[in-house]
Amino acid sequence: MNGSSPGVEDGRDHAREQGSAVAWVESPLQMLCAVEAHHAGLLGAHARVVPRAGLRPLAVTRREIAKLGPPAGLELDEPSPEMPRPRRGTSWAVGDAFSGKVQAAWLTALPGRIVIVDDGLATIRLLELLTGRFWTPLLRARATPGPLRKVLGSAAGIRLRAAARSGRLSIFTALPVPDDLARAVRARGAELVTHDFAWLRSQPMRRPGPRERTVVLGTSLVRNGLIHREHYFGWLAGLGSTGPVAYFPHRREDPGDLARVGRQPGITVYDGGAPAEMTLRGLEAEQRVLSLPSTAVTSLRVLLSARGVVVETVDVPDEWWTAQAAPSLRTHLSMFAHHDTGVTG
Repeated sequence: MNGSSPGVEDGRDHAREQGSAVAWVESPLQMLCAVEAHHAGLLGAHARVVPRAGLRPLAVTRREIAKLGPPAGLELDEPSPEMPRPRRGTSWAVGDAFSGKVQAAWLTALPGRIVIVDDGLATIRLLELLTGRFWTPLLRARATPGPLRKVLGSAAGIRLRAAARSGRLSIFTALPVPDDLARAVRARGAELVTHDFAWLRSQPMRRPGPRERTVVLGTSLVRNGLIHREHYFGWLAGLGSTGPVAYFPHRREDPGDLARVGRQPGITVYDGGAPAEMTLRGLEAEQRVLSLPSTAVTSLRVLLSARGVVVETVDVPDEWWTAQAAPSLRTHLSMFAHHDTGVTG
């Protein structure tokens, strides 16, 4: 399914070896992938990672990366409430390509190179939109934008496609990109680089993971109104009745829902914050991970397959979906259900 191979593509390495970059990150996955992008050589000799202020999961992730020791040449800045504006010619790494602030900055800051790092399922949507018509706006799925927002999205799309044509756009992802989509992205001139969390895999474990045999990843599908709450909790109750379960919350789960999960017999809710990729990479072969469709399924399979840990996707039954879950969204999510990473150890 994935026609890309891990590693930095040839031909563009030397131009960025001496450069510098600024990465603006707004989620734990974005931060981790910005570190991986620097490790892979996409952000030049010197890079600053600036996390958005006021987000506890980001603060936790920053602390964990600092404890491990970032790659040489990478600086973890203090959180900032404002997005930095890179100097003209400086490379700029971002995760949320659909942010209005990010798109406005693309039109005014004139970065040298643009590097897009993973931001969950939105990364695949971005690739699909980039390969569309020249004026196709870059807008989130399920968004209902006004006229001005559509204009900004169209202008940002034109600017990003122009950057691709001039060899100044890189997309750095651990997600399964279908072969035909990967070819279309590269045909636009963009550099598509896949990775397998090489930096994280090289780091020692600082603390043991959960000891429960079954580990469940939380989901944002309930809070987003895409699946029915009672069906989800009924499934969790069934799991808890069969043995101890470790539950790792999604960063966007509703606090009331988490409290309810914690009251389920047999289920222990662990403190969330750092990405599951960092927290669960030390699981043992006798353990298993269960998750509704999510991007974490792909990355955890990459990290845990060599350890013999099974990462299972739970297919969402039809009756769980709400009317808000469009067929296109369900199809998108299925991409992460049973994808084989191809990693054998």
